[in-house]
Amino acid sequence: MSRLEIKNGIVYDPANGVSGEKKDILIEDGEVVESFSGDSVETIDASDKIVMPGGVDIHSHIAGSKVNAGRKIRPEEGRTYYSNKEYPRAGAGKSILSTFSTGYLYAKLGWTTVVDPAMPPLEARHTHEELSDIPIIDKAAYPLVGNNWIVMEYLKDDDLEGLAAYISWLLKVTKGYALKIVNPGGTESWGWGKNVGGLDDTVRHFDVTPADIIEGLQEVNEMLGLPHSIHVHGNNLGMPGNYRTALDTFDITKGVKSGSPDRDSVFHLTHAQFNSYAGKSWKEFSSGAEEIAKKVNQRDDVAIDMGQVIFGNTTTMTSDGPFQYNLQRLNHLKWVNADVEMETGAGIVPFVYHENHPVNAVQWAAGLELALQVDDPGKVMLTTDHPNGGPFTSYPKVISWLVSREARKAEMENVHKNVEKATTLTSLDRELSLGDVTQMSRSATAKVLGMTNRGHLGPGAKGDVAIYDLNPEKVDLSKEYEKVREAFENAAYCVKDGEVVVKDGEVKKDKYGSTLWVDSKVSDDLEEEVSKEIRKKFKKYYTVNIDNYPTQAEYVKNSEKISIDATDL
Repeated sequence: MSRLEIKNGIVYDPANGVSGEKKDILIEDGEVVESFSGDSVETIDASDKIVMPGGVDIHSHIAGSKVNAGRKIRPEEGRTYYSNKEYPRAGAGKSILSTFSTGYLYAKLGWTTVVDPAMPPLEARHTHEELSDIPIIDKAAYPLVGNNWIVMEYLKDDDLEGLAAYISWLLKVTKGYALKIVNPGGTESWGWGKNVGGLDDTVRHFDVTPADIIEGLQEVNEMLGLPHSIHVHGNNLGMPGNYRTALDTFDITKGVKSGSPDRDSVFHLTHAQFNSYAGKSWKEFSSGAEEIAKKVNQRDDVAIDMGQVIFGNTTTMTSDGPFQYNLQRLNHLKWVNADVEMETGAGIVPFVYHENHPVNAVQWAAGLELALQVDDPGKVMLTTDHPNGGPFTSYPKVISWLVSREARKAEMENVHKNVEKATTLTSLDRELSLGDVTQMSRSATAKVLGMTNRGHLGPGAKGDVAIYDLNPEKVDLSKEYEKVREAFENAAYCVKDGEVVVKDGEVKKDKYGSTLWVDSKVSDDLEEEVSKEIRKKFKKYYTVNIDNYPTQAEYVKNSEKISIDATDL
């Protein structure tokens, strides 16, 4: 029986109303407890240090076919090498990391749970093989459903019960966690060299619209009572004027009730920065983030994540195939285009965000505008859409921009002056607190995901804790923002399941976290009826046999199953 006491820390635990209080955290057998059941206790003295729950990343591309394709076209990133003299196992990468490096570098930052947001169902086995190879952190993955032929056929037939049973089956066989919708209808159209221009465009051959796909999948999501809401990558991503599409997308979801007792949100707009652009052309390109923030402020049932841009070299990858084609036409760099039969597609393009580029300057500012203009930090999560906006290793820099206006001003001295006329960032004086940062990166993220035992430090929580060598009583976060970055770049301690895995920024223990997935059960009659229909569709459409499709249990290391009872369907 293991016991760990974290003493005298300055604790930030918004889920339990704790904001900068000096208190002790007790962990027994990997779980936070009110008191120990015996002696023999390991102690960490966290005096003059801040203590937070382990970080929870709602959206980070860390595994699967797109990530591997990105590794293939970026061999130069292998020059960034992480030696096994510094880490338990060697690794490599910068924007696209190897599996070992992914786990170690997240732990160094104090993050302990990370969700991959784009798993093609047909390639779920491989995705789980990679997830299982990533050390320390807990993982989950969202299967892609927004361009799935079977989904669209059920929607065309207005058979939501059948669709719910199919989604229940799909989550089970892919060991998936939530429903991911990318450019609904657009990626399927890209298989024919087309795209959709708006929410009311009809998807060729299926007689449904992007609005139909979002509305139907949202209703099914709440019928099943899944832990997370639908997770949406909006239409017209990255295009001038697309904030209007985003506003209309929010309206589709208005009035729907959450089917889960553990979350209020029914809609998540991911990497919202990329859907927050105004202007009619690239010459008129400007930020529409203020309007997106106003909409989020008006709704208590929606959430977004930042998708913050980081200046420098990265690799973009998304299931939005037509967007990636357009991006490659702009920068003329390498391009991978892929199609996954019946289900989705993808594109990978290297990209450099330049400080002196007028468009990139607006993109950088828009993510910060969202975080600073959404009143409730519980509605906007910290992400870079790793690696699309930049690598997750830049989170300390983003945190410094959020807590310090001086840090933002220092960055803007090197940024194209378009940031002053095309965004509102220079007028924003708001500086977030450490409690706000904890919400954006931990408590609110876990709540939105429906992960009730993560993101907080109350009894029953997993013993996942991040300790940073930063004393807000002695350090002026606004003026001394470099100290903020230094502290968050290398956690003083990262504790995973009650075990110290990082100390003073060095990985001390190699262990493997769990993989979360949803097992949703519908009624036996409905399951039998839809199972027969699925088998027919597999024979008609797929080139693989249905019996070779499911991801078996042995592919999922340290499985953490979330059981959902939807047998009333």
